[in-house]
Formats: sequence, structure tokens, C-alpha cells
Amino acid sequence: MDADYAIIGGGVVGLSIAWGLLTRGKRVIVLDGDDGAFRASRGNFGLVWVQSKGMTQPRYARWSQHSAAIWADFAATLGDETGQAVPLEQKGGYDFHFSEQSLHAKVEKYEKLKAALGGDYPYDVLGHNALRKEEPGIGPRVVGAILHHQDGHANPLRLLMALAAGVRQRGGTVLNGKTVAEVSKPDSFRLRCTDGTEVRADKIVLAAGLGSATLGPKLGFRAPVRPQRGQVLITEKLPKMINRPSLIARQVDEGGVQIGVTNEEVGHDDGVTQPGLSGLAAEAIATYPGLARAQLVRSWGALRVLTPDGLPIYQESPAMPGAFLVTCHSGITLAAAHARLLPDWLERTGAAPDLEVFSEDRFAVS
Repeated sequence: MDADYAIIGGGVVGLSIAWGLLTRGKRVIVLDGDDGAFRASRGNFGLVWVQSKGMTQPRYARWSQHSAAIWADFAATLGDETGQAVPLEQKGGYDFHFSEQSLHAKVEKYEKLKAALGGDYPYDVLGHNALRKEEPGIGPRVVGAILHHQDGHANPLRLLMALAAGVRQRGGTVLNGKTVAEVSKPDSFRLRCTDGTEVRADKIVLAAGLGSATLGPKLGFRAPVRPQRGQVLITEKLPKMINRPSLIARQVDEGGVQIGVTNEEVGHDDGVTQPGLSGLAAEAIATYPGLARAQLVRSWGALRVLTPDGLPIYQESPAMPGAFLVTCHSGITLAAAHARLLPDWLERTGAAPDLEVFSEDRFAVS
């Protein structure tokens, strides 16, 4: 099988890039792993999130803002094309605080980032009384919140399904259960999978999440990614009780309240633990006391894909030109940018975004 691009990784990141390349008329093959692979796309929190991104690197904040700004059009186009709606709500999102000290400390950081962004960082600080007008179900222990107006949330599973459908409808090929074992480049790239499947492509994009740590060095990348576990809970379907999402809880389009998430350095263990789930439940109830009466119907753990500094990596291989590494832990937020903007970077057009700050050079040992 031949293609212009072979995308290694069939999660939200890989499929977003594939769909974007297909809209440019490129021939694309996606090689997706087996069902036992660690998949951040099936365990994430579904936020389209700007606030707190790029606190130490304003370019990341700007990249996230750009993606959030084009997300609605991206979702509408994908939904119209496939007939599979991608629910999105962008009315802002909260950063809740349980002490005045933590609230003020975060505002100071936001003001520095706002200055670095030339004032383009729209947020309001809500005290408890102002917050109760927006969220009547808020608990007395919440002293206030930062309401960032560029934030929102989507249905990540519907996004994943729509992207997969969109790739196929545009003539792309998605091969499931494929683990790439070898890549060579006598002329074009030749990829061989463990089951014997072979693919030829002019360019390849490694978007395999945690799998990039194994395959990346074979392509000339450092690929310094590590797993971080996040545990999540979801309740039964409830009447509307949360108007905007936060990192603590969000009410999904189908009615359940998703509660999360932990940040655990436990290697490749994606299980759930009683202490982790209990801690999440306690914080959610402190924020929204009405959740104490809700029935929990599901819990899961998933592994984030993190780099040493938490920023994405966009890198062309110095050893194998035409091979690109794309990895991030904000695949939902950046899906629109990956679909609409990244193809210009891959194709080196005049509209290519400047992603130099996200290269692996920042990890070079002096």
C-alpha cells in the first residue's frame, strides 16, 4: 500500500492530522495499534481548555487559544461531513479555589501571562457571591473562581468516532491492530508491522502517544514522553446542575457529571484505586454538594502523554527527513489546530505556523 503520508497512531491526534491532510487532497494511511494499547483518547476529560496553558511558555498559550478559536467551525464541518455531531459548548470554564490565598496567587500568574500575550487573555475573578449567581449549586467552601472565557468542553468519544468516519469518507485508510516494528528509507519510507503488513509513504507522522517512546528513537527522535495516570468518575444522568466545566467536574451533553482527575506518577499502570477515586469524589462534593446524592456508574484510569516540560513536541527527524513527531497531552484542545493548521507545517507552505519553540532542541543536553 502506498500513500503520501503514513500516520502512526489512530487516536484523536493522529486522526485529526489525517483528516486535515485529506482535506488538502493528500493520500493518507493511518496505522492504529491493537485494543491492548494505552489510549489517552478514550480516557480524557473532554475539555477544550486555554487557561493555565503556557504559564511558562506564552507560545503554548497562543497555540491553545488559536485552536480553541477555530474549534467550533472545525466541529461543525466535521459533523456536517460525516453526519455525526460533535457536541461542543464554549461558554467559559472555571478554576475553583478553596482559599483566598490560592486564588490571589493564581491571579498574579494569570496577569503575567496576560501581559506576555499583549492583553489577550480574557478572564474574570468571581467571589463566592458572584459565583453563586452563575452556579447556584456551588458549595460554601468555594471562596471564588477564575472564569476564563475561551474555555469549553466537548464530547471526546463522539469526536473520535467522527474523525474516524471523516478520514474514511475522504478516502483515507485506517488499519487497526497494527504495531509498526521497523521503518526504513531507501527512497520513500517503508513501514513493516509485526503482522507482516507493509506500507510505503513519502512522509510519516509519528503520533502514537506513549508508543512514541519506543519507535521514536528508531526514527532519530529523542521522544522523551512518559505516562501520568488520571482517574475519572462519572455519575448517572442528572438534571442540569453545572453550567460551565472545570478541572474538578463537568456535566456532559448526555447528563452525567464527569469528575476528575488525578495526576499520578505510577508508570504504565492505568488502573483505578480507592484512595484516588475517594479523593476525587470528596473534592467534587465540596465544590457541588448536590453530587453527594448522585449514583456513580463508572470509573476508569487512563494515561496522559507528558514531556519533561509538559509542552507539545513538533519535530522533523534530523536523521530521517520527512518523518515527523507530534505528541501532546491536550489532544482535544489542539484537535482543531492539528486538523486545520498543522498540514501547512507538514507541507512547509507559506501559511505554516511557527512551531520552532516546540522542537526537541529544547531538551538538548549542553
